[in-house]
Amino acid sequence: MTDIKKYQGIFPAFYACYEDDGSVSPARTRALAKYLLDKGVKGLYVGGSSGECIYQSVAERKVILENVMAEVGGKMTIIAHVACNNTADSQELARHAESLGVDAIASIPPIYFHLPPYGIAQYWNDISAAAPNTDFIIYNIPQLAGVALSIPLLQEMRKNPRVIGVKNSSMPTQDIQMWKDEGGADFVVMNGPDEQFISGLAMGATGGIGGTYAVMPELFQKVYDLYQAGDMKPAAEIQNEICRIIYKLCAGHGNLYAVMKGVLKKHGCDIGSVRKPMPALIDSDQAVVDEASAMIDAAIAKYC
Repeated sequence: MTDIKKYQGIFPAFYACYEDDGSVSPARTRALAKYLLDKGVKGLYVGGSSGECIYQSVAERKVILENVMAEVGGKMTIIAHVACNNTADSQELARHAESLGVDAIASIPPIYFHLPPYGIAQYWNDISAAAPNTDFIIYNIPQLAGVALSIPLLQEMRKNPRVIGVKNSSMPTQDIQMWKDEGGADFVVMNGPDEQFISGLAMGATGGIGGTYAVMPELFQKVYDLYQAGDMKPAAEIQNEICRIIYKLCAGHGNLYAVMKGVLKKHGCDIGSVRKPMPALIDSDQAVVDEASAMIDAAIAKYC
């Protein structure tokens, strides 16, 4: 039976940390991991979309996870996203993640070519087989992967005893209810879209994994705590402010992750820029960084 408690709460999607020359930075990776540990979040989701995984080599992704585990392994729940666009590399990352002692591995479906459901199931089961002692979480993000999880596909994957949950980044909150209903009380379903975190919780989400959590973990943690206590009005008020902050973060003309890394830098955690082809922070977006940072500080002061 899954220990669902270790998947309850706030899981920032871990950002890629680079040196000024664009290479992966072990030191900055450890610094961000410690920064988020000190914020009191439940765990980290390493190597996913926010981690710029599609722009990194297998070797680089190993270095990142190794340094996260060296800094915070055993101190918080670590979910490692291991999917690559071929099975062999994905299996290599799965084996590596298990050797480091992560709590779970996760995977999007194969992208670009739209495989039939049985092909997707084979891909996921092959990855899981490479880490046979580690929990496996399906990552459903149809707007980017081009393939959506379905009830029949989930039923097929539930035959694998290591499949313990879904990270759901589809926009309909109804999907969360469907996955939870199909999986049962001990099935883990993590809300993905940050703008609807409280709605995801209301539909049965175990917790949340989000791309903006790292710049304002205090606010998401407060929403989670208030929701668990049944204090819906203040929880909704903070969620609404979170959404306003997200709209500001997305108001730049360049790249969202460059903006968020700029916000982190203003808060004392410099993790470098983003990797090409994503554009680095452009001068005109510095005002967005400053305004978003001020909004986050004001909301934390007001609500936390």
